[in-house]
Amino acid sequence: MKRWIVLCMAALLSFSLLAAGCGGSEKKAETPASSGGAAKVLRVGTNADFAPFEFQDVSGKEYQGFDMDLIRAIAKEMGYQADIQNINFDGLIPAMESGNLDVIIAGMSINDERRQKVEFSDPYYKSGLTIIVKKDNTAIQRFSDLVGKRVAVQIGTTSAKEVRKIEGVEIREFNSSAETFLELRAGGVDAVVNDRPVNDYYIAKSGITDVRALNELLTSEDYGIAMSKKNPELAKEVNAALKKLRENGEYDKIYKKWFGTASQGK
Repeated sequence: MKRWIVLCMAALLSFSLLAAGCGGSEKKAETPASSGGAAKVLRVGTNADFAPFEFQDVSGKEYQGFDMDLIRAIAKEMGYQADIQNINFDGLIPAMESGNLDVIIAGMSINDERRQKVEFSDPYYKSGLTIIVKKDNTAIQRFSDLVGKRVAVQIGTTSAKEVRKIEGVEIREFNSSAETFLELRAGGVDAVVNDRPVNDYYIAKSGITDVRALNELLTSEDYGIAMSKKNPELAKEVNAALKKLRENGEYDKIYKKWFGTASQGK
């Protein structure tokens, strides 16, 4: 009797293994972000200390910002999952060169020196210095209109350096960008000059409606996504994904989330 039971159990086990083997031979349906059943990972390097482009939330667990939303959208469009790593800014390119990163997105300006080491994507953000004025101020429309005006800048910044080059401007320096905005709203100055993303982020997140940013840029620099020169195909994929996001409106959606307006050109 026991032998019969054992034989039955053996037969059932053989059937189960056969069924399992047949099931395993079926090709699983692949999702856009899978390859052979495993998620494809895009290893992303950033320096999460540059709001509103990249920073950590209050819990210190999630990376947030314009760059972070953009690279996740690019990775998704490419069929990848973004694995974001926080690295000191000066260590990003060495990490790329050593093969530990696939892409870098960190508010990184495209310049000739960096082009010698990495391949850049098409520009995804145009930065530079912009002016903020009170909404009812029509006398200031461009940087040349600052002559004879009181202008707030942050001590030690590019804005302070560049505004000094404009003759006839009364410069007032403050310890933080927040103080420059407060001085403008209090009527102590006629304008604030600061980095475009700082100005746009302030207007978008403060909820203040009595100030506006002018479109003119005093200086101009493009941000790009950096990749290894050894992987030109990846650069093509990233550019194609970035182009698609611009065309389908996803880029503008992300831009408006962080800067409060539609993107100003490509």
